[in-house]
Amino acid sequence: MRKTRLLQQASVLMLLLFIIATSNAATPSVSKIEQKGKVTVLTVSSTNLQPQVALINFAGAHTMKMPEPLNMVPEPSDISRNAKQAFKGTPGFSAGKAGSGQENPMSIPLSNSIDVNDGISTQEYGSFNHPFTTSRVEAKKGRTSKEYPFSASGKLYFNIGTSTFVCSASLIKPGIIVTAAHCVAGYGTSAFYRNWVYVPALTDRFTPNAPYGIYGVTGAAVMTSWINGTDGCNVVCPNDVAVLVAAPLNGKYPGARTGFLAYGWNNFGFTSFAGLNATEITQLGYPVGLSKGLNMMRTDSLGYTITDAEWFNNIQIGSRMTGGSSGGPWIINFGIDPIATPNVPGLGAKKNVVVAVTSWGYVSPNPKVQGASPFTSGNIVPLVNTFCPSPACP
Repeated sequence: MRKTRLLQQASVLMLLLFIIATSNAATPSVSKIEQKGKVTVLTVSSTNLQPQVALINFAGAHTMKMPEPLNMVPEPSDISRNAKQAFKGTPGFSAGKAGSGQENPMSIPLSNSIDVNDGISTQEYGSFNHPFTTSRVEAKKGRTSKEYPFSASGKLYFNIGTSTFVCSASLIKPGIIVTAAHCVAGYGTSAFYRNWVYVPALTDRFTPNAPYGIYGVTGAAVMTSWINGTDGCNVVCPNDVAVLVAAPLNGKYPGARTGFLAYGWNNFGFTSFAGLNATEITQLGYPVGLSKGLNMMRTDSLGYTITDAEWFNNIQIGSRMTGGSSGGPWIINFGIDPIATPNVPGLGAKKNVVVAVTSWGYVSPNPKVQGASPFTSGNIVPLVNTFCPSPACP
């Protein structure tokens, strides 16, 4: 008990030291919102990041509720029977890169009493019969989440009003974080949330529990059609995608240490399979209903495009993840390449490519499916280009 209390006190002390170290002044950060083409951007103009971290209640964070569709997704047989070309644009790709692996360890106070109200039951497929496997990234005493490509994903904290909420996120450039738009701004509200803090590779299975540090955010961008509510959608939307700009820590962006994932758009990596527009998806995230959101989770599932008009070409996978996993990356060709002798890779073999982020799912424990707005040349490209080129994205 005494050891646990000392560890908690040390965690709080390190957090306070981080706040002091990242603060250059005593005045609050100043924000500015402006529209740049089809993108709406929030800029934190001050370099003082103390307000971001100081207002985050790490131990008392709430689950960001998973948006739930009003209707059940169509049957796969209906989709394949009415199949059409999902995207007309040319598939695109931006490469990722492994980081140096150099750690910058910190600790944040975590709690085992985070609210869990998702009512999750254990199954490896649900009433929709979409097969998948969901499991903890860490195996026993392993530290897998600290290794690339896992290390390029993390947990996202932010404030809505005075309360702290959690989502998931990942890096697609050294300083560019991608997550769901509903973790950055409410649909049709014309208002951003605030005080995002990104913790890559967070886990309670080692100390310090933030091995690569804690990063504030200096900018955020969503599609204007999302924030002003003109996408013509409800929960299942075409543009539930957002990017954030991380603030450097000790002169380095997080991706320099953790590495960052590639990303692709316009159907990149999908192929025609059994009448479906399909690919294999690896989903990473921090669902609060599993291990109380304190460990990274992994799901592997067949993913396919829902081509019915009202589903906006969203992608569907089978998954046990729920609230807290929003914004986590959907990755194709996940992992490290084996030495291929004498066989050679197949078509579309680019590794660790994010093609979407977790956007919606069902509160009911029965369906066990989740969905995502796909990356397109109309959303992820202009969002990233809003902040690139810059030091955050060489």
